[in-house]
Formats: sequence, C-alpha cells, structure tokens
Amino acid sequence: MSRESYQQQLDELRDGVVGMGDLVVERLESALTALRTVDREMAQSVIDGDNEINELYLALEADCIDLFALQQPVATDLRFIAASFKIITDLERVGDLATNLAAYAQSADRRLAPEVDVDTIGREATDMVERSIDAYRLEAVEDCRAIAADDDALDALCQRASETVARDLIEREADGDDGWAVEQLLDDVSRLLLTVRDLERVGDHAVNIAARTLYMVETDSELIY
Repeated sequence: MSRESYQQQLDELRDGVVGMGDLVVERLESALTALRTVDREMAQSVIDGDNEINELYLALEADCIDLFALQQPVATDLRFIAASFKIITDLERVGDLATNLAAYAQSADRRLAPEVDVDTIGREATDMVERSIDAYRLEAVEDCRAIAADDDALDALCQRASETVARDLIEREADGDDGWAVEQLLDDVSRLLLTVRDLERVGDHAVNIAARTLYMVETDSELIY
C-alpha cells in the first residue's frame, strides 16, 4: 500500500472518531433536553438511536484492527491508532449514559429536590466531551490538561447535588411529608441520584479521551493514572 493510501486511512479514522464524537454529543444534548422538558418522545428517540452508535463503534474498531494487523504501524502512527481505539470505547460508553439519561427522562419527576440543577451539571459534562473531541482532532495538549482540571469542578457539582437530594429526603421525613408513596419516593430519589452519577461519569470519560490524546501527542501518561 502506498504511503498516500495509508495516510488516507489514518485521516479517515480520525474523521470517523470525530464524527462519532459529534453524534454522541448530539444524543447527550437530546437526552438532557428530554430530562429538562420531560419530553418522552425525544427520550425514546435517544434510546432507539443507541444501536447507531454501537454500529459505528464496531465499524471504527474494525478499522483500528485492520490498521494494526495490515500496516504494522510504529511510533506516532501506532500511538494515534491505539488512542483512537481507546477513545471510541469511551464514546460508546457516553452513548450508553445518554441512553440511561433518556430512560430517566421517561419517568422524571422534578418535584424532588428542585434546587438540584441537573441541566447545569449536564451542560458542563457535555461541554467537557465536546472539548475533548476537539482536543483529539486538533492535538491540543493544553486543552487536554484543562479538561482534566475542570473535572474537579464537575465532581464538586455532583457531590453537592447528591447531598442536596439526601437533605431533601431527610427533611421530608422530619416534616412527615406523605405527599408521595414510599415506593414512589424511593424510585424518584434513586433516579435523581443515578442521573447525577451518570453525568459525573460522562465527565470521567471526557477526561479519559483527553488523557489518551495527551499520550498520543506527547507520550505523556500523566492523565492516564
């Protein structure tokens, strides 16, 4: 295979990873909109679209394997293909988390702990994923470090949100609030805590993408461990 054809394969892999990232961000934004507006139809469209993300992941995985097996890349190319392989795994998992969020939206009830700003947390997490894909595309190492630093702020937001949910539950118990059946209350508490947890995990996957990009460009593993 000519060098030009090989380079074209590498370029197509990069474009494919970025395209998958754009699709995942789009689905994540739709899931968050469905949560905010309790739009069950939009939520179902996100759930139904998960197969598209999975199929794209498998196609890109096959491209990576072919490049490993047939081209035997070394040095920079090897790191690029290996990083791309890792990154599509993180993107597929973000797609799964978007599906989770859409499922929560189908039975959302925002009367519990209304002061928990899920939308703000979601925007922060989505922004981190979007920036991590841009960092991969542009090989922007300083952006990778900034994304990792921003994860601390997202973790703090999620921690405060979880504490707010717990405090709201305790206050309802202390006030003898029986406006909800116990089973419904537990379901709503669990759903809201899972929403916060999943958004925190979205941020973690964004950091993973940034970490692999940093290693790809500079052979620097500081964000991986």
